[in-house]
Amino acid sequence: MSLARFDDPIAAIATASGRGAVGIVRLSGTGLAPLATVLCGRALEPRVATYCAFLDAAGAPIDRGLAIFFPAPHSYTGEDVLELQAHGGAVVLQLLLARCLEAAAAAIDMSTGRAHLPHLPHLRIAEPGEFTRRAYLNDKLDLAQAEAVADLIDASTEAAARSAARSLDGAFSREIDELVAELVDLRMLVEATLDFPEEEIDFLKAADALGRLGRARAAVASVLDRARQGALLRDGMRVVLAGQPNVGKSSLLNALAGAELAIVTATPGTTRDKVGQTIQIEGVPVHVVDTAGLREATEEVERIGIARSWGEIEGADIVVFLHDLTRIGQAPYDAAEREIAARWPERQQGRVLHVFNKLDAIPSACTIIDAGGITVSATTGAGLDALRRRLLELAGWQAAPEGLCIARARHVHALQRAAGHLTLAAGHTDAGDTALELFAEELRLAHDALGEITGSFTSDDLLGVIFGRFCIGK
Repeated sequence: MSLARFDDPIAAIATASGRGAVGIVRLSGTGLAPLATVLCGRALEPRVATYCAFLDAAGAPIDRGLAIFFPAPHSYTGEDVLELQAHGGAVVLQLLLARCLEAAAAAIDMSTGRAHLPHLPHLRIAEPGEFTRRAYLNDKLDLAQAEAVADLIDASTEAAARSAARSLDGAFSREIDELVAELVDLRMLVEATLDFPEEEIDFLKAADALGRLGRARAAVASVLDRARQGALLRDGMRVVLAGQPNVGKSSLLNALAGAELAIVTATPGTTRDKVGQTIQIEGVPVHVVDTAGLREATEEVERIGIARSWGEIEGADIVVFLHDLTRIGQAPYDAAEREIAARWPERQQGRVLHVFNKLDAIPSACTIIDAGGITVSATTGAGLDALRRRLLELAGWQAAPEGLCIARARHVHALQRAAGHLTLAAGHTDAGDTALELFAEELRLAHDALGEITGSFTSDDLLGVIFGRFCIGK
């Protein structure tokens, strides 16, 4: 999308598809007041909900509902915004959206001589996230806040929703702004010293540069730690249940989910394809995937399912390697266990959690399992709480601090880069112009990395990726 296209007024259905009590058609752009008058048959008082008929080209009602007009700049996007709240039928909303486009097009067609709306520009269908992108471009939201809009909509747990709301309110952005302010002050002192080298001042001591740098590094580390927690709260973790057939993978999925999601039988190879469910542990979304049992299969469909199992294992954050306590010590079973373990992808080393199932059948088994494993019973639920806690530990989750804000992987990466540049800056604190110039450059790079989070230094390509994942109408 070219930036020039953001001059066009836009319209979209802003509510989810399907039937509902209320549906909203939203418009944003410059000079929408005349169009509002045509659609509603009357002028609208700003920021006042007006009950009226929404009229077609012949003046007949399409529907009746509430119309609200927000003149620029006091609106979500910073432009004129018109919201038409009608009944939530799909056909009604499509008719209303089509009428908005028709009225605007008629005004353009008649603009030479017969126009009753001569100044109305072209109105088009909004692209995904375009309303929020305009709010960002018009300084109504920074980039982190804009992303929090989508995160709030997509939140899969109460904790994620509350954290996204805090980010939308600007709490995370204020933390970043405080870090930036510290770096700006430090950069200002460094640049001044470089500009006036004749001043015989020991900069590092007089300006407490080392102390300032140390405090900045500590502050970035603190925000980075909380951002990792916020990113985990947003994205969750992907846990893959793997192991031989009939070790209880499907039973464990059902036990964790609290529902009969996967078919459980005594027949090996019952699970042919992955079965997934998202659960929450302490508010953290956990995407659990049950996979086909790992073995040498002769049947084509099962072979495909097993190949997919290994694909899921490759992409997992954590692999739960499930073992059957009732078969440990049997030569064929133990040999197959060793073969599976030898095939773990290199990236999964250290991410495999050994879980020993069917504790209900061998209650004494908890005494024979090494400290690194967990014994459970998918049938009785014994050991599941310990398993949940261990999954959180492996994912790096800590007890959620008060006021945790939602964060994204790109925020974490930006903070990591900033921390890295500040570490390099600490290595350039020797006296001399060259060291000081390198010190200044690392501070600049750290500043730029932090600026990417709120959008101070952001490419149009990145904006396209971010807002392209929003829903239409938001």
